[in-house]
Amino acid sequence: MPAHRLRPVTADDAALLLRLYASTRADELAMTTWPADAREAFVRQQCAAQAAHYQAHWPDALHAVIEAEAAGGHQPAGRLWWYRRSDVLHVLDITLLPAWRGQGLGAACLRQLMAEAAGTGRAVSIFVEAGNPARRLYDRLGFAPVGAPEGIHQRMAWRPAVAEPLEICNEQA
Repeated sequence: MPAHRLRPVTADDAALLLRLYASTRADELAMTTWPADAREAFVRQQCAAQAAHYQAHWPDALHAVIEAEAAGGHQPAGRLWWYRRSDVLHVLDITLLPAWRGQGLGAACLRQLMAEAAGTGRAVSIFVEAGNPARRLYDRLGFAPVGAPEGIHQRMAWRPAVAEPLEICNEQA
């Protein structure tokens, strides 16, 4: 698993963020008969709409580029968008470029959030789309479904283990 670091997204990351978003829609768009320019326009519009939605509804969310250690230093590999509340760290989005998927990088990023959450007694949650192959990762990490699916999404949550209370032994002499 490559080492990684998170750094805040900047305006210079616009092309990377568009590439990341496009990678999440590639299979879906491959099934259309749209010309390339229409696909590109659609991806640009949807990427901007997603960012506007996240910023409007979660203005204090953190948005970071995931950089993976590679030959010659760190290189952009994905993005992580999440927010902190008193009871939960909620992942709005975690996306890796196709070349970085399946190498443990996503798991490492989620474990980093899980460690932070565990240190403060919080859960980590995420909405997962039906059929998303990443569901296997969330299952492996101990995330469990919460409530009924909401449309095509299922809320999943990981909660830190709570130590069992010690039983006090009252011995009488």
